[in-house]
Amino acid sequence: MTASVLPGLTLLPAALAVPLILLSRRRPALRDTWSVVAALAQTAVVLAMLPGAATGAVLVWQPVDLVPGIPLLLRADRLGTLFAAVASALWVLTTIYSIGYVRAVDERSQTRYFAAFAVCLLATAGLALAGNLLTFVVFFEMLTVAAYPLVVHKGTPEAGAAGRVYLAYTLTGGAALLGAVVWTHAVAGRLDFVAGGLLPAGTPAAVVWGLFLLFLVGCGVKAAIVPLHAWLPIAMIAPTPVSALLHAVAVVKAGVFGIVRVTGFVLGPDLLASSGAATLLAALALVTILAGSLVALAQDNLKRLLAFSTISQLSYVVLGAALGTPDAVAGSVFHIAAHAVLKITLFFCAGALYAAAHVERVSEMRGVGWRMPVTMGAFALAAALLAGLPPGAAFVSKWRLLQGAADAGVWLAVAALLASTLLNVAYFAPVVVRAFAGGAGAKVEEAPATMVVPLAITAVAGLAMGLAPAWPWPLLPMARAIAASVLGP
Repeated sequence: MTASVLPGLTLLPAALAVPLILLSRRRPALRDTWSVVAALAQTAVVLAMLPGAATGAVLVWQPVDLVPGIPLLLRADRLGTLFAAVASALWVLTTIYSIGYVRAVDERSQTRYFAAFAVCLLATAGLALAGNLLTFVVFFEMLTVAAYPLVVHKGTPEAGAAGRVYLAYTLTGGAALLGAVVWTHAVAGRLDFVAGGLLPAGTPAAVVWGLFLLFLVGCGVKAAIVPLHAWLPIAMIAPTPVSALLHAVAVVKAGVFGIVRVTGFVLGPDLLASSGAATLLAALALVTILAGSLVALAQDNLKRLLAFSTISQLSYVVLGAALGTPDAVAGSVFHIAAHAVLKITLFFCAGALYAAAHVERVSEMRGVGWRMPVTMGAFALAAALLAGLPPGAAFVSKWRLLQGAADAGVWLAVAALLASTLLNVAYFAPVVVRAFAGGAGAKVEEAPATMVVPLAITAVAGLAMGLAPAWPWPLLPMARAIAASVLGP
């Protein structure tokens, strides 16, 4: 283990961006510049750590103790660096997209919006690189609070009600998570993440179950596992870039990342399997995968359709962690990246449709594809790839999940994953077909380039990740290495 200041520097750009954005409130161009520069700088620092993390090197930063004997610990291991790299890179594009979006739709309180965005960036980088449970909780809850002004950004009574629901769910989850952390320290005497689990061998099954249930509520709320999911569709009242933030790189993704951390590095796959907790986790994941897809079929509002798609898709990550086979865990980790790139594309497209054509519902989309061919072309590509069709990023993760489920002999999981692919196609196909219905004589009226370029980049990236999952970033090799470290020889 090598000490380094690099993980600490990762947090510096976003931390500095907040006051700079607030001080530039009367100069929008300068404020927007600080937002982009912070995202670029944070990404550069994380990418500088990626080659070392891929080879197994671990960088550590430990500036102060949060409580006596438990430090604020940032640790750039494979899992944390992979998540931080994906989130940071997408944050650059989300920030550029947001600048175009808020100008196109004349959003209010833009300075508050970008300041909250920067705090979310800080919190996501912090929880990704957290080296122990208490540090994770600090940044996890920072993300909860920072996302609230984004959820209620529109300032309407409906937005206020959505914000209250969001806080009721996420703060309850945070309380459960903190309780789990205190209990874990009492049982294990430590809180640092250990591949394979940090609980001592022979921990009573009742203790494992108690901790598991607290962690399940703590992380499962943000992960939107059924029945803890109800806040997420309600939060879609937020501006579309915020929805992209919630689903692809921050709040919901933080939840499933937390589940992978807890199952692989706190409770451990052996104790989860021997206690039977892994079976419950897998069952909840399967219910969420199918229920989310079935409800998505009935949605006319495009953002709500995408919200229920997220609920379904992110439980692939939970399922892989629960199955606990090498391919399943590797597929679970890779799907964190695959879903991020593809789902952010779909939300970017939804925002472009609203900004340029004032379209929010599938029933209103007839012929819009001819007016916005780049946007709807990117949507069609990302939707097909997210459904798991080859050769996209989600095909790579779903194939490994299928292989892992077969290796574990859990054929119900195999059936659910295959059924989910068909359901994904069933709820995405009508969107694309309706968009390109009618003649091709409509005038092309795309959203501003600051919105269209990011969605085109992420759509192509989703395809490239499927064609070359080990280049230029070693995402698949890192996912395999993470699985090997958690499961052991």
